[in-house]
Amino acid sequence: MRTARLRTVHSVLWAGWAALAAGAVLCVLGWYGVSGERYAERQLPYLASCTVPGAALIVAGAVLLTHGRGALAAARVEELYGLLLAAEPAGAEESGTAADAPLAVSGDLLMVPGGTLWHRADCPLVAGKVESVPVDAKLLASGELGPCPICEPVEETD
Repeated sequence: MRTARLRTVHSVLWAGWAALAAGAVLCVLGWYGVSGERYAERQLPYLASCTVPGAALIVAGAVLLTHGRGALAAARVEELYGLLLAAEPAGAEESGTAADAPLAVSGDLLMVPGGTLWHRADCPLVAGKVESVPVDAKLLASGELGPCPICEPVEETD
């Protein structure tokens, strides 16, 4: 589905390509005119009327293409974001308790050396990591390590 913004962006891209092509043609015409004249005073009109505007059109075309490609990417991201918001998770109606189930239930606690969080052994953040080590009880008691927000959800108070 193409939106109005995407159509506008595509017209900016076409204008950029047209400016680049027109600038290249003008530069070639200016070069051809300059190359046929021996004296500098006869070459200046070709420079002023073809080569300088041609170079300006090339720069303008490059700017339009750069802006158009950035706007095209932004429009596509916005469209994808809209599709993401419109999409509903599969099976959300059938299993309302699936989101409430904890990700990790292991009683063994692990940490990554130099880290600031402790994790359950089956936490997706440390599962399969060779460098994870068992948590020292002194670190837990001192409060240097905090619970992982993924595998140790905050307990709700009534």
